[in-house]
Amino acid sequence: MESLTISEWLLNELKIGRFPARMPAHRRVYESIRRAIASHHLTPGTRLPSTRSLAEALGLSRNTLLAAFEQLHDEGYVISQTGSGTRVASTFPDEFTEQKNARAAGVADATKSAAGLSKRGAIAAGLAEQPSYEVQPFAPGEDDFSAFPTQLWRRLLNRQWRDPQPSHLDYGHAGGYLPLRRAIANYLRMSRAVNLTVEQILITSGTQQSIDLCARLLTDHGDRVWVENPCYWGARRVLEVNGLQLHPVPVDDEGMAPGNADFRRPPRLIYTTPSHQYPKGVVMSYGRRRLLLDYAANQGAWILEDDYDSEFRFEGRPLSSLQGMDQSGRVLYLGTFSKVMYPGIKLGYLVVPPDLAESFKRGLYELQRPGQVVIQAALAEFIEEGHFASHIRRLRQIYGERRRLLQKALAPVTSVGARLPPAGSGLHLVVELPSYCDDVRVAELAAEQGLRVYPLSGYGIGEHREKGLIIGYAYAATERIAPYGRILADVIQAALSH
Repeated sequence: MESLTISEWLLNELKIGRFPARMPAHRRVYESIRRAIASHHLTPGTRLPSTRSLAEALGLSRNTLLAAFEQLHDEGYVISQTGSGTRVASTFPDEFTEQKNARAAGVADATKSAAGLSKRGAIAAGLAEQPSYEVQPFAPGEDDFSAFPTQLWRRLLNRQWRDPQPSHLDYGHAGGYLPLRRAIANYLRMSRAVNLTVEQILITSGTQQSIDLCARLLTDHGDRVWVENPCYWGARRVLEVNGLQLHPVPVDDEGMAPGNADFRRPPRLIYTTPSHQYPKGVVMSYGRRRLLLDYAANQGAWILEDDYDSEFRFEGRPLSSLQGMDQSGRVLYLGTFSKVMYPGIKLGYLVVPPDLAESFKRGLYELQRPGQVVIQAALAEFIEEGHFASHIRRLRQIYGERRRLLQKALAPVTSVGARLPPAGSGLHLVVELPSYCDDVRVAELAAEQGLRVYPLSGYGIGEHREKGLIIGYAYAATERIAPYGRILADVIQAALSH
């Protein structure tokens, strides 16, 4: 644009009135010119009219124009030189502009799916294998939170809000609300044979945050971590985002099964779900537990024991924790309230070895600023008054009946080559399919019938992936389990019969 053209254009821009009513005149001039430069209507090197001539053309004071030009200069949009006036600055070096123009189309195509994310961001967003979170019958990992006593919970929350202590409104810096940590300690000693003191407990926002905190405080970028194969996708995602090298270890009927090749690649962390492997559902044998503990002690590795649904055991005695067997202080124990209460409560707990307790408390505070102390106080009363134990007993009866009905409804699939392993605990069961079966396609066929099941192969790592379906029985009404189960059995039988 030439000087006269710029003056006319700017006058038109100011008359359009696209600015807030109270915006000062110098800001309006500044915004108009800045937008023109940013949109390349004013190209690098373009000479702007003098403040004196613009003031006359726009009917503004020269001080107004000077203030606008000064801000443009301070922010690098224009440059001023004696004898040559004020010109639009060159935003980028010439060679950068040429490279940018030459590869613009290619960059757009390459980054379309990632939307400009870093590699770590793409992993966190799950672009490669994004699971569906739609809650439908048989969706794994979901609990029946409609059974939660909401009226009782509201009374407990109201009791805390009626006269909240100032400390309840702060972030919380001691690892969590002390009465809640005491209640959890008592519960874990009795139900899971966890060996701990109150000082070893930290309240987190759930399993994901507990894993993330362990990864941040116990590992460096590039460290190796053993994970079960197949593996819980949420844990895998957090570990990968923290820059750790995943080393998949196969799972058999006794749980995590490391071999000689695995032992030659010692890890910094070992992530495992020994009481109810996710997703296959097997229980780790005593021998494997002893093996992992001895190996971790010898190698200086840390074991992350994810005990995500141990409350729901329907057959036999409650299982003891791996942490309770640990004599070397190498196990960090992770638990959650999301499966027992409701997912949105976003509260879990982490039990760390005594030597790590203070460091983890400081790390949790510095990295996360946890908060939610009022909810923690209500939860402490929920546990101390016996409501937590009563709720678990009720859910255990409900889920046990749903598991029985689902197993009965799916029994016919064994006649066409599928396998139904025993499922004595948890909120899901697995139907194992022959290796030639496309379990992803079977899951899609189930979805067409309104049933959400997940393919087992989606949890595998590497080329060899087991085939099967992961079927949750918690989030479905008891009276609908049998008819839904028969529909799913028909889908599986039809898929295996072709």
